[in-house]
Order: sequence, then C-alpha cells, then structure tokens
Amino acid sequence: MALPLLILGIALWWLGHLFKRLAPARRAAMGDKGRGPVALVLVASIVLMVIGFRMADDVPELWNPPYFLRHINNLLVLIAIYFMSPGPKKGAIFYRMRHPMLAGFALWAFAHLLVNGDLASVILFGALLVWSLAEMVVINRAEPGWTPPAKGSIAKDAMFLVASVILLGIIGYIHGLLGYPVFG
Repeated sequence: MALPLLILGIALWWLGHLFKRLAPARRAAMGDKGRGPVALVLVASIVLMVIGFRMADDVPELWNPPYFLRHINNLLVLIAIYFMSPGPKKGAIFYRMRHPMLAGFALWAFAHLLVNGDLASVILFGALLVWSLAEMVVINRAEPGWTPPAKGSIAKDAMFLVASVILLGIIGYIHGLLGYPVFG
C-alpha cells in the first residue's frame, strides 16, 4: 500500500505544478478561485508522498551508497538551499540564472539519490528530479522571453549563504530526530 500512495502523491505533485502550463485556458478560466483547489492538490500530494515514503520501510535496497557520499550530499544540499533562497535573484553571482529554485530542487533531489539506495527513495527523489527538469523545459517553452533581474550585491549573496548554512544545520538536526542522521 505504501508505494501506490507514494506514486499517487508524486502524480498529484506533477499535476498540480504543471496544470497551469499544460491547460492554461482551463486554469485561466478558474481565475483566483483556482488557487485554492491547486493548493489543496499540492498539500494532498505532499501528505501522500510523506505517508507513502514513511510506510515503505520494507522496500529493498537497490544499492548501498558509500559513506563518503554523505559529505557530497550535504554540500549539494547546501547549494540547493541557497538556490531555493532569494539569494540568486537578489545577489550578484547567480542573478542571470532563470530557474534557480527549480535548479536547487533538482540538485536537492539528485543529492538525495546519491545517499539513498532503497526503492522508495529512488521513486520519490527520481520522480521529483525529473519533474523539476521538466518544469524548467515547460516554462521555457511557454515563456521564451525572459529578462534577468537587476544585479544585486555580493553582500546579499553572503547573507543568503550564511542563512543557508544555518538552515542546513536545522534541517540536518530534524533529519536526525526523524532517524535519518546526516552529519555523522
């Protein structure tokens, strides 16, 4: 029962995020009233993914990642957190990057694939990695014209990097409480 819930959650995630791009007329016809149902679909998708993933303890390991990949994972997740922050759009280093949040999400998913070799993780993080890459392609096709924001300051980059390090520590601590130690 766990894997079907996980897969249903992933499907709803994809549907909720791609709905606007794949059915723009239908989404536009819903107007502002459409935000609620889309948000509910996304919340339901997260709930189903979490329940399905947490219930999937008995799924087999497809591989046993070597221990050193934890360090690479932590570095990639730190970079992913920074990309998902406002830093790339407000800073001076990555301000020309069109999809920093989706790139960060893809990096986060890839990093988790490096250190999790069980079937549920491969399904979850693999599907989310493919979704984030597909979302970038769909957005680029739907909106080919894009202008980068104004260049920010290195101070903003530094500020969001420090915030990302702190957030990584908090996330790592919570992972440890849930039984998934990441720093040790």
